[in-house]
Amino acid sequence: MPELELLDYQSHSSLRLDLANAGQRHFVQVVSEEIPLAATEYPILFTKNPDTGAFYAGAVMGLEAGTNLFAADGMLPGYRPADLVRQGFFLHEGRIAVAPGDPVFVPHGKPVFDEQGSATPALQQVQHAMQVLGRGLPETESMIARFVEHRLIEPIDITLDFDDGSRLQLDGLYSTSLDSLHALPDEAALDLFRRGDLQIAYIQAASIHHIRHMARLRNERLFADA
Repeated sequence: MPELELLDYQSHSSLRLDLANAGQRHFVQVVSEEIPLAATEYPILFTKNPDTGAFYAGAVMGLEAGTNLFAADGMLPGYRPADLVRQGFFLHEGRIAVAPGDPVFVPHGKPVFDEQGSATPALQQVQHAMQVLGRGLPETESMIARFVEHRLIEPIDITLDFDDGSRLQLDGLYSTSLDSLHALPDEAALDLFRRGDLQIAYIQAASIHHIRHMARLRNERLFADA
């Protein structure tokens, strides 16, 4: 955890935020309420926290670590997940804290406070993102726990071949098993439906088709850079 400071105008009036900060994020955590929006543009898959082994959901934005195929110039033109919006900001004892040394803060960025000490649109977006994560993380953990209970999460094999002869294999990713979902007893399926989990499961599984688009983007850039 980086060194944090509680955010206030007196201490951080000159703080400026670089919004073109998505270029190296290839996998961004999302919460359940974001999945219907994010899934229109990105594959949504599950992976495991390396420290706890717990599953979490994320938007796949790159096929290789450190590369975002949707934000070549660092700007993300499409849906921007809350975890990406709040880069450099954290929730500490119910208040927003900031890590001033985070590379997201640059002299030429967007101001966080205006001259009157009020939150700028950039900070308002961060505040909204923190609210989304605050309510969404526990809800998503509960949803994933139900998926695990019903054995609905399974590993997914993604191997991609490119025109230059290279091959990429994406490891450590998981998806919803529609076969297992369809085999659920009626009572369990009805419970997932009433909780909204069933909709999320189908949306997540359908979003995998975006992987093909990402492979085309990478293939085009291989030859554009040659």
